[in-house]
Formats: sequence, C-alpha cells, structure tokens
Amino acid sequence: MPQKTTQQRNSDQVKPNPTLGQTKPASPQKQTANPVPHSELKQKVSQLLTHYCSGLWLHALPKVFEDTFKMKFPSGALDMDALSEISSVDSPQSEGKNQNLAVTNGRQKRDDEPSPMEQSEDDIDTDMVPPPLVIPSEASPSVLVVELNNTEEVVIRYVGKDYSAAQEHMEDKMKEFYNTNASPAKLSSLKVGQLVAVRAEEEAWLRAQILSVEQNKIKILYVDYGFNEVVDCTKVCRLSKPFYSLPFQAAKCRLAGLEAFCDDPVLVKAMEVKACGKILAVEILQKAEKPLVILYDTSGDDDLNINAICLRELCDHSLSVQLKVNASYTNVNVTNVCSDGTLFCQVPSKGLTKLGETLHKVEAEFNSKTVTSDLFVSLPFCGKICLFYSKGKWARVEITSVHSSRALDVQFLDSGTIASVKVSELREIPSSFLRDIISIPPQATRCCLADLPLNIGMWTPDAVLWLRNTVLNCPECSIKVVKIDEAKSMVYVYLFTSRPSLDAERSINRQITSEELWKQQKNVLPRTVSTLAKGGGDAGTQAAVSRKDQSNVTKKPAVEQPKSGEHIDVFVSVACHPGHFVFQSWQELHKLEVLMEEMLLHYSTTEEKRIDMEKNKLYAAKVDTKWYRVLLKGILTNGLVSVYQLDYGRHELVNSRQVQPLTDKFRQLPFQAVTSQLAGVKCEQWSEEAAIVFRNHVEKKPLVALIQEIHESANPWDRKVVAYIVDTSLPDTDIWIHDLMSEYLVELSKSD
Repeated sequence: MPQKTTQQRNSDQVKPNPTLGQTKPASPQKQTANPVPHSELKQKVSQLLTHYCSGLWLHALPKVFEDTFKMKFPSGALDMDALSEISSVDSPQSEGKNQNLAVTNGRQKRDDEPSPMEQSEDDIDTDMVPPPLVIPSEASPSVLVVELNNTEEVVIRYVGKDYSAAQEHMEDKMKEFYNTNASPAKLSSLKVGQLVAVRAEEEAWLRAQILSVEQNKIKILYVDYGFNEVVDCTKVCRLSKPFYSLPFQAAKCRLAGLEAFCDDPVLVKAMEVKACGKILAVEILQKAEKPLVILYDTSGDDDLNINAICLRELCDHSLSVQLKVNASYTNVNVTNVCSDGTLFCQVPSKGLTKLGETLHKVEAEFNSKTVTSDLFVSLPFCGKICLFYSKGKWARVEITSVHSSRALDVQFLDSGTIASVKVSELREIPSSFLRDIISIPPQATRCCLADLPLNIGMWTPDAVLWLRNTVLNCPECSIKVVKIDEAKSMVYVYLFTSRPSLDAERSINRQITSEELWKQQKNVLPRTVSTLAKGGGDAGTQAAVSRKDQSNVTKKPAVEQPKSGEHIDVFVSVACHPGHFVFQSWQELHKLEVLMEEMLLHYSTTEEKRIDMEKNKLYAAKVDTKWYRVLLKGILTNGLVSVYQLDYGRHELVNSRQVQPLTDKFRQLPFQAVTSQLAGVKCEQWSEEAAIVFRNHVEKKPLVALIQEIHESANPWDRKVVAYIVDTSLPDTDIWIHDLMSEYLVELSKSD
C-alpha cells in the first residue's frame, strides 16, 4: 500500500513561524557537573513545574530537571528546607517517605514575601518566550486583517479554535488574574524587549512587548494585535508565566502579485478599504516566516480576489473606454462571442493605442535577448497577470484557474477570450514595462444585443454560430449604446456590420431574430464553438463530421485487467454500496493525470466539431472544467446527454455541446475505472445506512485490493471483479472491509 515515509510526513509539517518581536530562545547548554547557583535553580525548577499543574514526584525531579535543562541537578537541592523556598512539598498522610512527596508550584506566600508582581528582577526569566505561531494546516483559513503599511507587511490574526478563540480564553484569564493581583512594575526594572501585561479599556489586560522606555511613558507593541501604543508606566505589569503558553497571535504576510507596487499609496489605500478590519479567507501560496498569500472576500455570492481587485486600482482611467448612452462608435472590433450571445468588443481609445505600442516594445525586447528563467512563470496563481503569445503577437492574460503544475485557464484581458494553456507558455511581464502594462485598463468591453424578443430564451448553437460568422473579424463594425449596467458590467448595444447605416431595423439585433436560427435540429445535436486560444483560426469556424468519419469512435484501447489472486494498490473513486463500487489502479494514476492535462489543452485549443452522436460510442466530454473519456449512454430531448466516465466510474448529464470525438492519441491508456463487488460478504439488498458505512470507509481513499474472481465481458466497461478490500493506513493493524461490513450486518440483525 503506498504510504508516506517518515521523511515525507515530516516534510508535510508546517515549520514554526517566528512572529512579531519574538526572539529566538537560547540554545540548550551542554550537560555540566558545575554547581547550579541557588537563584538559577529556583528559577529553573519554578519554570519546570509550570508544565506539571498537578505537581511532580520528588524522586522524579532530578531526572526531569536534567532531561529538560541538560545540566546535573544539585544533590543537596533535594533537601526539604531548600525545596520549600522554591515550591510547596505536600506529603500524603498514608506515606511518609521522601520519594512519595509531591512537588508543586503553588506554595503558600509568607506575610513578608513579595507578591508575584513585586518579584525582584533576578526572579524574572528574561529568556522565556511563547512558542512560535504555526500556520493553520487547512487549505483556506480565515484571517482578520489588522493593518498594513505596505503589501509586504500585512498584519493578520488567524481565526479559529487554536488561534482567536484561544486568545479570547487567555485574555479572560488575564482579566481575572490582573484585576485581582495587579501591581505596577517598577520603571527601573522594565527593559526593551520585555514582555508585559498592559491594562486596556474596560478592565481588559493584553500582552505586549516593550519597544522603548522614556521617563514615565512606555512604547509597546501589542503582540496579539500587531499595533503600537504609548502608555503610562502605571498601566504596565510584568507578564505572569502562565500567559507565555500561547504563541503571539499577530502575524505578518505578503500579498501575491503586488510586490512591485508594495508602497504605492493608491494600492495601500485600496487594501485598507477592502481588507482592514475584515475577516477574509486566505490562500497560502508559500509558507514562510511571512507567507505569500491571496486574500478572498467570501461574504457574497462570488469569492472576490482582493489582491486582483486592488491591483486594478492602479489603472489609469484616462485610458479607459468612456462609453455614453445614445452615443455611436465606429471601427469597433468584436473579439469574442460567448455561447450565451454575450459579446466582447474593442472600441478605439487611448488605452488601445498605448497597449499596442507597449506590447510592441515588449516583443522587441524579447527578440533582442535570450529568454532567461526569470521570465518564465514559476508560481502561477489566480489573479496573476502575465503575457501569452497568441496569433502572432503577445497578449495580456489573467490566470483564472490553476488545474495543475502544467495546465491552467486564462482570460485574455483585451479580447475576453478564455483558454486553457500550458504554464510553460506564459511569460512574466518585464520589470521595465510592468507599471505601463498594469496601468492600461482591459480593452475588452462586455456587451450584449439590446431589445431582442423576450421569447428567444437560451441561445441555440446555430444562432451563436451565425453571430460569430457574421461579426468576428468584421472590419467595419459599429455600435450604438442603449444602456449601461454598471452593476453587471454590461453594455447594451445595437450592433452593425457597416458604418454608414445606424438604423436599428438594419442592425444585427433584428437580423438574428430569424426563426430558423432558434430551432433545435432533430438528428444532429450540435455544439457551440468554444473560445479561441492561440493560433487555431477564427473562433467561428466549425467542421461537420459525418457518420462514416466516426469509425474511430468504436475503437477500444487495450485494457489491462487485474488477475485473480493478485494484490494491487487501488484508489476507490465511487462507492455506492458493497455490491457496486469503482476503483482505479494506484500505479496508473499519474498516467491518468498526464492524460487529463493533455486532453484539457487539446480540446481547449483546437477547433470544435459538430458531430452526429450515437449511443454506446466513445467520446470526450467536458464536465465542469475538465475533459473526460466517456461512453455515451443516452440522448435526451432537452439538449442533454447521459455519459459514463470510463476512468472514474461516474455517470454524468452534460450539455450536448460539451461532447467531442475522442481522438486516437487519447485511446492508448487503458480505461482506469474497474467496476467491483466486495468479496467475503453477501447481502441481497443493502440498506442506505449500510451503504453510508461502506462509503465512509472506502470512498476517495487509497486501499489494497485482493482480486478473488473476474467476470469477463466483450466491453471493458461491462467487466466486473470481485475483490477483498483492505485498509492498511494504520501502523499496527489492517482493516478488512468485508469483516467490518459483516459485523455491521450482525449488529443490524440484533437490533431488528
């Protein structure tokens, strides 16, 4: 069973993160036989006993002391009188021997003994520091953004049980403690770097670190909140040792994609408005002392990338297209037509002119020198703006989705096109052109045709195709603006393919209402054309594939089935119940991942074909954002088709427009879904409760399968294996799933 090695497990652990004002503890001293000074012994024993709230047996004290501090415990220190100065020594009535005495850190205070707040400077452990803050392990932890002076120094606090909740609990304890025991620290004993407790509003007490001391005023840093304040020395007490246990909660991070403009006042102001004082989700791209992150506002229907939104504040709005209602514009270039009829148009502007000039200079620089590694995109993330070579020239793109280390989705900022591309094809914007390129607003204006008949409804493939063929790359398009919807970023227009006439009756809006364009064809289920990536011809071009050209659809890849009696490592992708589940060979999963990336790139960057689809034939189908090898199971009348994912064992309903021929190069890898039945247990009808128990133990998990028998069939997807399934993830025992399900059935029968 593939399990992580100890080294791999250790590499997955998050390293401690030193935080604000935190100093590194002194390295452990080597064990020595030199006598320990009495004051140091008192300090170390007291520090040691803070970790043993119920006390420590006297006979165990020397060993624990030596293991902790790497120095020999003085033999004379076990004297009862000596220990009584350090701690309380309690003797149970039933036992009178010293080895059964309990040493605790809670001795009674003598009348003439100073209180904890009045201890001498020698009694304070100046080397004590809280443990380092550990970055949360979850994928998208929540943070409270406290403040920022630049985007490389953003102060945050993590929200959660071990973070903000633990801090609230600690501060409740501090309030209870200091409102009873508080005595101001003497000014002469306070030092820069020292941790203290500070009285705040409403009798609250907060942890702080001293930054400077001047006369009766002390400048402090609130280590759990990240901001500074000057307070009167009468508000400061020494920090009691129990309040050292929680890491400092104020941490710092860096905002990805904003490094080059980290001090820009416009950017910093935008971040303050959109992030400070708010609880946001954070995507951690690099874990470090100051992690590199993206902030997301998840309070609305859509997750908003705060980094990307604030970067747009650097746009020079004088370079934007300034459209006005009832105004007409000529020389408009329609750059993209989406499957819902939405258009993207380039309207002549200063920004479009400057963009062309700047990208021309970038190309000249790329051509004049060797492309070095620093121009390749090493860390792709959503919202990052970079360059991509498309249709013979460089274009600005924004990363919208990262599928893997090799493939991702981008949107062309100046045409509205969306495409899947290879990471290796992207380039960083050269630093000398970065501000110019970022300052130019996107030149693709999102439009839709105004005043279309209300009964048109969803656009048909033929209507979309007709519109694309009519307006894409048309050199003399014009528009008349009817309405501007700022909230939806949509401009409603009348569109014309010639400049002289701007009569609404002769517009594309009127021409496209022809009834023939809105009829679904009965025998052919066409697809819309996807957006164009690089160099694949016009997006409006389609090719029809006749039935005789689909002979490759019936070809099957060679299938490597497991053999009876064989042990194989598997991943269970679907688990309905013990009588039906689907697994994949663990050893082949990396090949499937490569195939999926290649399919994504292929079908997103090639012309789409209109095809005649047949039941029980093989195709490629797009489900969500990925392409899968599928078997067509049925054709529905509402434009949907039923498919079976041959590598994952799932049934899906997809739009008929999302289906393409499965090319030969994607048929070489055997189909990975193996339909299975659990061996060793029999049941005619599995209850939903039993199915849930089974599913919770096997689905989406790596396991071991012992093949008992194989039921062959002409088609690989109809074959079925009967197998024992074993969970080997525990270190000392293997869990046989059929035993677990048998026990469940027995318990179920007893309850009946």
